[in-house]
Amino acid sequence: MRHVAAVAYLHIVIPRLYCPLSLTSGTEVQLPRDAGHHAVRVLRLRAGDAVTLFDGRGGEFAAELAATDGRAVVARVGARNRIDRESPLDVTVVHAVAATDRMDYAVQKAVEMGARAIVPLMTRRSVVQLDARRAEKRVEHWRAIAIASCEQCGRNMLPEVASIREFGQWIADASDATTRLLLAPGAAAPLAGVARPVGAIQLLVGPEGGFTDDEVGAAVRAGFRPVHLGPRVLRTETAAAAALAAMNALWGDWR
Repeated sequence: MRHVAAVAYLHIVIPRLYCPLSLTSGTEVQLPRDAGHHAVRVLRLRAGDAVTLFDGRGGEFAAELAATDGRAVVARVGARNRIDRESPLDVTVVHAVAATDRMDYAVQKAVEMGARAIVPLMTRRSVVQLDARRAEKRVEHWRAIAIASCEQCGRNMLPEVASIREFGQWIADASDATTRLLLAPGAAAPLAGVARPVGAIQLLVGPEGGFTDDEVGAAVRAGFRPVHLGPRVLRTETAAAAALAAMNALWGDWR
């Protein structure tokens, strides 16, 4: 009997840290407070540990922590790697504001799936109603989620998370996109029936209770095509991730 030896492969994951500073090979930089706290307090890294730094504008740098004492966390910047892991699809997810944990999940997964931008909208049936101060805090929170998602998934381009807009205002002011898709359970056409898009894509996702008939009508008049994702009704936090996954499989980099 032939015996086949089992070989274990150890994959070392080097932590990635968002560092929106001017990064230059051969220099040392003090990490921003959030990145330094994450490195030392959460990841428990120490001087000499390897990290990857990225500034959100493309490319990444190999680095090594030079100091983790006191209040300053300093990294020694190494060689730049110009690699980017962006989807070839230019998708903006226009998402109705949902309950806190659901919206957090939607933002996180949209970033992981390659969305270039996220626009949160207040709609008639949005469960959450925010005043100006709370709205600003929520947007900053979602931007932090986007950063953490880029750190996790390997993206080096930081997607934009726009300020919250009112649905009617956004529809009236929205810039043109080559392809506009409205996720609508019960729509006549499936997402798979859309021709391969060329140019920018806008994906419109409703709140927990769905869009009102008036909002659907306004979206259709603005050029949005209703499409469905099969016979099951997905939760609002699932819909965008499912659609982006399907897009990547149909037209993107999953093929």
